Amino acid sequence: MAEAFQPIAVRPPEDNRLLFWTRCLVDLQLWTIVRFLRGPLSAVRGQVLDVGAGQAPWTGMLGPDARYMGVDIEKADAFGMMRVPGVVYYDGGRLPMDDGSFDTLMCVEVLEHVPDPEALLADMHRVLKPGGRLLLTVPWSARVHHIPHDYSRFTRFGLASRMAAAGFVDVEVQERGNDIAAIANKLIILTLRLIRPKPRVRALWSWPLALLLAPATVGFVVAAHISVRCGLGSKEDPLGYGVTATKPGGQVSGDARPAGTGH
Repeated sequence: MAEAFQPIAVRPPEDNRLLFWTRCLVDLQLWTIVRFLRGPLSAVRGQVLDVGAGQAPWTGMLGPDARYMGVDIEKADAFGMMRVPGVVYYDGGRLPMDDGSFDTLMCVEVLEHVPDPEALLADMHRVLKPGGRLLLTVPWSARVHHIPHDYSRFTRFGLASRMAAAGFVDVEVQERGNDIAAIANKLIILTLRLIRPKPRVRALWSWPLALLLAPATVGFVVAAHISVRCGLGSKEDPLGYGVTATKPGGQVSGDARPAGTGH
């Protein structure tokens, strides 16, 4: 099964702020992830581990008292990632970190790409300090991507169950986006597919169709931003979920719970 187009790796906003925030206007998955992460990350203190760090795009959101480390698999290039200084690369088995060594873990849009998500959750629990917190996001309404390394979709109930089974407490699952954002996201993907047809001869009918769909796509994107900001729409069909969870015991450094929406 060939992938029509691979997801574009998320780069740090500091590389090009205009490009990043322009992308957030149309990449609703990214926009809702940023909304979920910005508040909690700004309050984090101590040692922070980014599991599945990619291009380490979230470092600029961390507060001044946070000390960042990323970890990713050796074959990260299969996901369109380039090597980044400060990121540790490993074979994808047991995380190469000591038990109880991090105050906060983040795991952003990674769990669905892991063949054994329960094992990764247990390992993240292991490397957290007692009282440490996990920030995690996963997609729900998303096309199959990074083929063939896309294994799962999780409901809010499945996430809560897996977190508890891994030993986490104070689990909070928050929807990212709503049904309007999910429709807008599908229209964006459809439009992209129509303007990049394979074979090219299909452009004879796909480009006119893309033009016909353009007003609806733009309308739904605008409606998605408004509805998410205003708390409208159904949460039963979101773009994805954001999760906060705690390892029992100890004293946490900073507050990694969402304290409101971001941009």
